Amino acid sequence: MKNYRPLPEFLTIKKSNIDGLGVFATRTILPESYIGISHVSTLQDGEEKIIRTPIGGFINHSKQPNCIRIKDTNNWLLFSNRIVDEGEELTLEYSMYDPTL
Repeated sequence: MKNYRPLPEFLTIKKSNIDGLGVFATRTILPESYIGISHVSTLQDGEEKIIRTPIGGFINHSKQPNCIRIKDTNNWLLFSNRIVDEGEELTLEYSMYDPTL
């Protein structure tokens, strides 16, 4: 039986220079690489609710992000949009909520 891993092996969470904690690459990630699921959309009482995964809960906002999110049915899939160097923080341009709140 496999052990549960909240993050892929090539990611870790540590202190961010952007805000609080962030998601960081432990190896180089090539452009257009699938990183994981960042958010899951569910219906609760007829309303869409967005649930963050560990990746989605710790990824920080940037106006020049190195990742993009693509919706696939109820999952938001995270992909790199350029080379992400080992040790670099993964970032995303927030669109589901206001990062200034």
